[in-house]
Amino acid sequence: MGLFLIAHIAGRGVAIETSQVDSVVDIAQVIAVPRTEAAVRGLVALRSRVVTVIDTGTALGLDPTPASARRAVITRVDGHLYAILVDELEDVSVFEAQPLSPGLALDHGWARAGIGLVERDGEPLLIVDLAALVPQQTLAA
Repeated sequence: MGLFLIAHIAGRGVAIETSQVDSVVDIAQVIAVPRTEAAVRGLVALRSRVVTVIDTGTALGLDPTPASARRAVITRVDGHLYAILVDELEDVSVFEAQPLSPGLALDHGWARAGIGLVERDGEPLLIVDLAALVPQQTLAA
């Protein structure tokens, strides 16, 4: 059993292991950064720290997250903070994580980000690895 944050990303319900969650915030104005990866929306100041904002839709190879999106899950990857934009946040719950079945076909970036499943009220929710949403070139920088 594990503790998961339930969120909606690109219109899909997902589960995020709470060990990946530093905090949940509403972000202020994002400052665009020229010549960055398309999935990097920009930078935002958060509690006296500069945080890179990830456009989750773009990171998944889908439509960009609406510019009005302000809810984000803060995660730490390789010592750096990232704000992963989400459509909506629900609650934290305990679930039994299950592996992805070999025959399950995930499209776009979901195949890279999906690491398992949980079942909530008969509905399967994809467990998402937030680090998989951070562009690799951003991590290298």
